[in-house]
Amino acid sequence: MTVTLFDQFLSPTLFKMPLIAIALVSPWLLHHVVTTRFSSERLLSVKKVSVSALTKHIFQPLGPLGHKWALMFVSLFMFLITLNVLGLLPYTFTPTTQLSLTFSLALPLWLATVLIGFRLDPTRALAHMLPQGTPPLLIPVLIIIETISVMIRPLALAVRLMANLTAGHLLIHLISTGVFLLTSMMPMTAILALALLGLLTLLEIAVAVIQAYVFVLLLSLYLLENV
Repeated sequence: MTVTLFDQFLSPTLFKMPLIAIALVSPWLLHHVVTTRFSSERLLSVKKVSVSALTKHIFQPLGPLGHKWALMFVSLFMFLITLNVLGLLPYTFTPTTQLSLTFSLALPLWLATVLIGFRLDPTRALAHMLPQGTPPLLIPVLIIIETISVMIRPLALAVRLMANLTAGHLLIHLISTGVFLLTSMMPMTAILALALLGLLTLLEIAVAVIQAYVFVLLLSLYLLENV
């Protein structure tokens, strides 16, 4: 049962070729292109308002140097939110449930913020490792603790995104299996479980959006420390 339950997180293959590349490219193919059609313009306006609000909220505390990251962070947010939401559709695969993908996104971006901090002001970047007014006896211990806390940031980013999406997919899978099994034996219970499944699906859509936002927000906070 455990193997079958987690089979949904395996990368699908066709003729022994992994299809994760198609899943990663598909978000960029779904974004709207400006046309003369009213429906496209309306959806594009909603997208512009959402992106504008996100950019203002995340980059307002940052200075001009941080604003240079706006295009990258907004693109990352749109990429993650599209992958997360598409993964809730039936017979689809969610690449963000793979730790290899989330870690490969978190590590280089986190490392870039750290390297920029050391390039701009090494003293200020190293000052984060030791709080002001620390007793001399605690200095070596605090330096080690702060160094470890900084080094595990990309892993925490990757695991947070992966674990939240994985847990939601597992709950949806378990409840939908229960609905299927209870339909013939206990119809009323199956209806209640189906209603719970609908609410859980709405919750997972919100989680998909929130986790993409949290991922980008934490990266912006790391950038704020160094810029």
